Amino acid sequence: MSKPAPAYWLTRFVILRLLGLVYLVAFLVAANQILPLAGSHGLLPADAFFDRGRETLGSNAAGFARLPSIFWLGHSDAAFIAAAWLGVALSAVVLAGYANAILMAALWALYLSFVHAGQDWYGYGWEIQLCETGFLAIFLCPLLDGRPFPRRPPSLAVIWLFRWLILRIMLGAGLIKLRGDICWRDLTALYYHFETQPIPGPLSRWFHFLPRWILQAGVLFNHFVELIAPWAVFGPRPWRHVGGVLIVALQIFLILSGNLSFLNWLTLVPALAYFDDSLWRRILPAALVRRVNPAAAAAEPSHAMRRCCWAVAAIVAALSLRPVVNLLSPGQVMNTSFDPLELVNTYGAFGSVGRERRNVVFEGTAAATPDDHAEWRPYPYKGLPVGLGETPPQIAPYQLRLDWQMWFAAMSDYQHYPWTAHLVWKLLHNDAGALSLFAANPFPQKPPRYVRAVLYRYRFAPPGNPAGHVWERERLGLWIPPVSVDSPGLRGFLVAYHWLPAEGVAPSLQPRQP
Repeated sequence: MSKPAPAYWLTRFVILRLLGLVYLVAFLVAANQILPLAGSHGLLPADAFFDRGRETLGSNAAGFARLPSIFWLGHSDAAFIAAAWLGVALSAVVLAGYANAILMAALWALYLSFVHAGQDWYGYGWEIQLCETGFLAIFLCPLLDGRPFPRRPPSLAVIWLFRWLILRIMLGAGLIKLRGDICWRDLTALYYHFETQPIPGPLSRWFHFLPRWILQAGVLFNHFVELIAPWAVFGPRPWRHVGGVLIVALQIFLILSGNLSFLNWLTLVPALAYFDDSLWRRILPAALVRRVNPAAAAAEPSHAMRRCCWAVAAIVAALSLRPVVNLLSPGQVMNTSFDPLELVNTYGAFGSVGRERRNVVFEGTAAATPDDHAEWRPYPYKGLPVGLGETPPQIAPYQLRLDWQMWFAAMSDYQHYPWTAHLVWKLLHNDAGALSLFAANPFPQKPPRYVRAVLYRYRFAPPGNPAGHVWERERLGLWIPPVSVDSPGLRGFLVAYHWLPAEGVAPSLQPRQP
């Protein structure tokens, strides 16, 4: 007798619960950080962003067509907060076990709205990856029935769309590494990665000092999982399950070794589509597994829903042409969308690996003279290292968006990240929103007289060093020179970007165009 066809009732249940968790974290990040980052008094106010979009494109309707977002209808601080907490609430419902197509569509539209309003703060690959994943999840559910095990069976077409997504994610990540940096080809990438990654985690230092042969083996394992294992999806069930286990194992390793936001948690979602219920029945609680049987026995396939899912599959196939061409191209780019709804994108990670870690540390002083003899107090980040004795915290799947942007900024200058001058201005005024992005305020009673930004090179301190330090650092120079609220250069810079009203102050530096 032939074996029964694979079933995906439990696969759907697990995929939706994990996606609900990712959505919950993502909307919680927005609820906590969107106002100091993009609110009316934020570092990159959304008001100016939408005004420029309307002026450039001609109308709000044209802006919506180019960057779909509910915030074209209104982008007040109250609207941002209401949308973020609504997303948190709806995500909690999905995480609790209840989801239908309408609920998943609402989550997708809400998050797409934040991505298209968030500017620099939402320019990461996992933002469009969440949009694509969330869109597919709409069609994994019945239209109305939100029970954990509804009467409508999961669509096999949508299961394959999730597999197509993880295949592109893994191949994109693997190919960009081989094409992008020689350290992935000579197997030395992990000599640097754990130390130089955006936000190290509690175990990153331990991984960094592993024997070199283990680190080289880790690079080989990464290449195998990203370039070979995904193809197991086209093999028989045992091969497919082994390929899925390897992809999951790599994501868990990345979760343990650093703080890459919710990227790896999100990548687990389509990877779970490699598994059918024959595997889940062995590892999930028996009480949960038993709930599948009545639903499967009473299953009522919907021909209308089936036609809808195959139509979505046809759309995804058509939109996949440019991502596939990009994958095959020697000029491959990472994390790029080809349509306004972010439906089918191209992905990649760490196409280049830094050989040294540079950190920008903001410092303030109450001294009358802002020289190196003054007492300069640092503003500690919540994730990036500042103090030498601080063990990196576990942040992920939560994301500290200021810390991430400062990791990029440290590789350039403040003129390429002009909002950093706006941040300095806010620190000079003890702005509560800006200070909420840091771990502490070194000037709780009175704002500092001067603020500067210093560029340092950080390294992991060897284990057992006499001082007991986690980090060593070397000062490289000033990234932003000391400025005060009376500094004409700072005022002029902010006026040029329309962050301060014009007061007849000429900028001392020529700003880049926003």
